Amino acid sequence: MKFNFKKAAALFLAALTLSGISAGASTAFADGTDDSSSSGSTHTLNSSYVVYGAGTSSEVRSKLDDVFQADSSFKKLTATAADYSKYISQQDNTTDAAMISSVAIAPGDPGSGVKVNIKNYDGENNITKVTSQQYAMVAQMAGVTDVSIVVTANRPVSGESALTGVYKALATDGVSLNTQNTSTANQMLEATQPAIDANKDDKTYPGKLMAAIGDVSKQLAEMKQDNKDLATKQDIQDMLNKALEKRGIEDKTSSTNVTQITNVLFNFQNSPISSSKNYVKNVDNTINNVKNSAGNLMNKAKNWANSQSGKKTISEAKSLWQKFVDWVKGLFS
Repeated sequence: MKFNFKKAAALFLAALTLSGISAGASTAFADGTDDSSSSGSTHTLNSSYVVYGAGTSSEVRSKLDDVFQADSSFKKLTATAADYSKYISQQDNTTDAAMISSVAIAPGDPGSGVKVNIKNYDGENNITKVTSQQYAMVAQMAGVTDVSIVVTANRPVSGESALTGVYKALATDGVSLNTQNTSTANQMLEATQPAIDANKDDKTYPGKLMAAIGDVSKQLAEMKQDNKDLATKQDIQDMLNKALEKRGIEDKTSSTNVTQITNVLFNFQNSPISSSKNYVKNVDNTINNVKNSAGNLMNKAKNWANSQSGKKTISEAKSLWQKFVDWVKGLFS
């Protein structure tokens, strides 16, 4: 067979992109500690996961796979009430039957940040409160980046417990997210909900709000890492108001909402992730994802990066690259 150099090079580059080893590729997860320490290592998601809510039946799970477009490469997990208590809140009593929302999570392209889609189940959007933009920025604040997430539910639920599935998938993959970081991120989900509920008729509001929060979180992290004095709550409130004004939603966000969000940003400043250089580097990617997004679909990609078709491309690229290497060796032998 005649060797096609252009095809080999193109497929090899595609394989590098899909496998996350292209030049300058960023890591997929940060544990939120000081990056100069051994405990501040970063992690790459090695597999894709579907995490079903424990309250879903086997029949529902089969339909969920169709919604997620999850092939056999996705590992299957179940999020239980015990997981909710471990990753979200020990104060809120819940049961396995109440765990309904389910998620799929897979590695994204390097530098892609967090992208979240909320998909319909049987034609209905059953996530009644939490928005795609909230999920994305909250996950980033917990220490997650460069992933694609899909959320759905087979009946109407608020959606807060969906993060349980994200955190469980990371733990299964070997990632240790700092509990102080995840706690602060969960607080942000709660703090932003009243403001979003008050602006439910404006589909662009969630993206603008979460982008403003991302802006301030980056500023706070940079200040801390530059060994400057930590910001006071008044400082943070002023920063947040400026960020809201920049996004054009200052008049749509009440002083009560601003105070609630300010309090969580103050906690963020005192969380380990604010010392992470990787957070400062990666949060811009998620800010870009949310700032101009409206509605439930942030990620326009139709297929998961490491689906069977993606793996086939990588395999083909590796084969052609080996042929290329052998051809080069032949020129000098």
